[in-house]
Amino acid sequence: MSNILAVFEKLAEQKIQEAMAQGEFDNLPGKGEPLHLEDDSHLPADLRIAYKILKNADCLPPELQLRKDIQTTEELLAGIKDTQEKYRQMKKLNYLIMKLNMMRRVSPLLEEDQRYYPKVLERISGTERHGEK
Repeated sequence: MSNILAVFEKLAEQKIQEAMAQGEFDNLPGKGEPLHLEDDSHLPADLRIAYKILKNADCLPPELQLRKDIQTTEELLAGIKDTQEKYRQMKKLNYLIMKLNMMRRVSPLLEEDQRYYPKVLERISGTERHGEK
């Protein structure tokens, strides 16, 4: 088996040398610019290739997709004026955060906090006490 790999390696190297001699690498995009290599050392070795494939296919791992959805929902919430729609989006945001927290295997102390929930409780309790809207 190692003999076959050695033959393929030798053929590949020969083809690369021929292409270089013919100038096929002279006008490649990014020539002379530094390479921007991604640091994936934080990923377990067995997941690196899978994440690379997902990234090249323009797919996100579930945890990153949830984080992206949370950020999008937060940005949407900032511009909503309608109270019912804002409440609906807050419920969605808290659901997404809960889902993210459930999929991660970390201490509950490191979980992300649900957003706006304390503000809603404060507003509801203040409204009931003072009869305000």
